[in-house]
Amino acid sequence: MTTQRRRLRELRRAAPFVLPFLLLFVVVYLIPTAYSLEQSLFSVKRSGLGLGGSKTVFAGFDNYVEVFHDADFLASLGRVAFVGVIQVPVMLGIALVLALLLDSAAVKGGRFFRLAYFVPYGLPGVIAGLVWSFLYAPSLSPITRALDSVGVHASFVTDAALPFSIANILTWAWTGYNTILLYAALQAIPEETMEAAAMDGCTGWRAAWLIKVPQIRPALLMTLVFSIIGTFQLYNEPATMKSVAPNLSSTYTPIMATLRSVSSNNFNYAATQSVVLGALICVLSVAVFRASAKRTD
Repeated sequence: MTTQRRRLRELRRAAPFVLPFLLLFVVVYLIPTAYSLEQSLFSVKRSGLGLGGSKTVFAGFDNYVEVFHDADFLASLGRVAFVGVIQVPVMLGIALVLALLLDSAAVKGGRFFRLAYFVPYGLPGVIAGLVWSFLYAPSLSPITRALDSVGVHASFVTDAALPFSIANILTWAWTGYNTILLYAALQAIPEETMEAAAMDGCTGWRAAWLIKVPQIRPALLMTLVFSIIGTFQLYNEPATMKSVAPNLSSTYTPIMATLRSVSSNNFNYAATQSVVLGALICVLSVAVFRASAKRTD
């Protein structure tokens, strides 16, 4: 059998497994992305006071120029970037420590702890936001009352505290998810590797740091990229917290700013904001991968 026939045969075998993914990828991702790109190049012009009708005209890159001069949208990008800089390293650090503890031979009740860590992720984001909004509400929060009882007056819904409050919700919800991913990567480390390290006297936390962590570097990179993407797509938590934080802006995150454009029927501008946000996420993801590759070299 020639090499070409062998490849064709392998492609036929793989097609039933690959085609469903490709179909969903095209329908759910490529087509909406292409449509958003096309819509971002147009704008709606209205005559008079808006009573004389409207027409869609080609705007070129005018919408993109407007996005980069939109103070609210740029501020929303800054907010999620600030939350990400604080929350992502803390969350992944905690997840790594928990995963290493679960992987330790000395741990007892590993199944229980794996389930306990994963439970917060199993709750929908809106429900988690509601639960934490009650914990943050100035008039209801048991945390605030406990602090007041010792003479510390604090509010979790002020402008200065909101980023940290949201970061806390995200850490609570996603640490367990990342813990399980890292734990699965740790389970894939060959036993022979750890046995050889033990024979050389490398055990305990020293083995964890020098042997295990480098071995799961791809999993750490994956969780980092997923966390960056999730941070810039932040919506449920701040939107839910508006009930206890009236000062929270309707453009607090990029998704919220885009939805405000949709609610005002400015669909072309909303498409432009979506394209800019998607491009920014892609650039950051590629930058993380390249920086990681350089460190490996």
